[in-house]
Amino acid sequence: MAADAPMSDASDQPQACFLADFDPVKKPKRNKFAFACAILASMTSILLGYDIGVMSGAIIYIKKDLHFSDVQMEILAGIINVYSLLGSFVAGRTSDRIGRRYTIVLAGAIFFGGALLMGFATNYSFLMAGRFVAGIGVGFALMIAPVYTAEVSPASTRGFLTSFPEVFINAGVLLGYISNYAFSKLPLYLGWRMMLGVGAVPSVFLALGVLAMPESPRWLVMQGRLAEARKVLDRTSDSKEEASLRLSEIKSAAGIPETCTDDTVQVSGRSSHGAGVWRELLIHPTPTVRHIVIAGIGIHFFQQVSGIDAVVLYSPRIFEKAGINSYDQQLLATVAVGFSKTIFILVSTFMLDRVGRRPLLLASVAGMIVSLFTLATGLTLIDYSSHKITWAVVLCIVATLSFVGSFSAGLGPIAWVYSSEIFPLRLRAQGASMGVAANRLLSGVISMTFLSLSSAITIGGAFYLFAGIATVSWVFFYTLLPETQGKTLEEIQELFGNLNWKRDLEKVKMEERKAGDVTREVQLGGSK
Repeated sequence: MAADAPMSDASDQPQACFLADFDPVKKPKRNKFAFACAILASMTSILLGYDIGVMSGAIIYIKKDLHFSDVQMEILAGIINVYSLLGSFVAGRTSDRIGRRYTIVLAGAIFFGGALLMGFATNYSFLMAGRFVAGIGVGFALMIAPVYTAEVSPASTRGFLTSFPEVFINAGVLLGYISNYAFSKLPLYLGWRMMLGVGAVPSVFLALGVLAMPESPRWLVMQGRLAEARKVLDRTSDSKEEASLRLSEIKSAAGIPETCTDDTVQVSGRSSHGAGVWRELLIHPTPTVRHIVIAGIGIHFFQQVSGIDAVVLYSPRIFEKAGINSYDQQLLATVAVGFSKTIFILVSTFMLDRVGRRPLLLASVAGMIVSLFTLATGLTLIDYSSHKITWAVVLCIVATLSFVGSFSAGLGPIAWVYSSEIFPLRLRAQGASMGVAANRLLSGVISMTFLSLSSAITIGGAFYLFAGIATVSWVFFYTLLPETQGKTLEEIQELFGNLNWKRDLEKVKMEERKAGDVTREVQLGGSK
């Protein structure tokens, strides 16, 4: 009997190994350091969100205090988006020269100056000067936050982390709405100045907090600082193997031999400072780059022309048209819009890396289309009715909340995620700045024309127009945007340049499945 025991132990051992082969692979724990870096970088987006949210209520009191016309007010509200164009274009080149981290600090410092100018403004010209300075800061923040986050994030959580800028834009909008309600009780001349000026406070803390972050590993490689990049990648990757693979891919994209193990290498000024990038992006793009540019700019274009900023910025006016006449009730309903945007952004944040970009994006836009048609119908019924229709008022409020919720659950964050991850390393900063520029330009156009548009074709007609544009955007996204979930930034470029990307992607998946089957057969054979 004693002799049988060792035989039993020996026979058990191969069986244990065989069973272990079929254990589910444990997902790596979320990288806390990359998470903290993404949080700090993305918080700069609060600046834009706060400005949009606070202006929606501040313009009511500015108009009463300084007696501006509707045209002056819509220009004042929307012009910051046009001013931010300059900031986003300059930020691309600036971030290639001084680094992603110091560019974020610069964004906070510029917005600080703009918020103070607006808070102390005494006339229209003074306010416009403050809007100009704040707009430059907003442009810097919008361009650099998603780029830095995408470059520091591991592939497994890149969608989750790069959705943070939109999360904080929504948080900023909500804070702006709350600020409106809180300061509305102050004297008229002081209330709107406090609403605008208090935006300077968070920018100081954000700029100081960002100094604790490391520099982007991809920017460090572009400068030839390989040892520093290696340290950052070791801290922001899920494993040492992934860090090594990411470094190898970044070196290859930057034109540095993979065999190079030096701590520092000499990199040409053309590669390190982004020279010749605009030529590659716009003048002589390859088919891959052309497809990427169309996708990157297109998703930002449709994000804005669907009318989101018109709803967020003019929600008090929309609720007034819907039959809510009290300023307090309008501001409270607007706070509900802010809560809806902020809550639903969490859906996208936690689902992006689970279900992918495309399913969330297409479902989000479909929800927006339905909500816009419903809102347009409700406003049209109220507009043409001689008495108050209570159910139509409720329908308009629900449709507005549904619209901002659908936007935040998909198109809102995915536009920033997608445009920050699809451009090749050398083109990423300027490519992302093009997307931000398109985003801000269209946002400015919508913001500065909405009141005039709604006067010309009625407010219901304006939202029917936005619904039609949203329908076109769904077709665009379905046709031209491939899925990027789970792929490294360097692998993503292989999906572009061919409109048959879906067929090619299926081939890749089939090859991966076949490789997995072969590996499993080898394991089974070896265990027998």
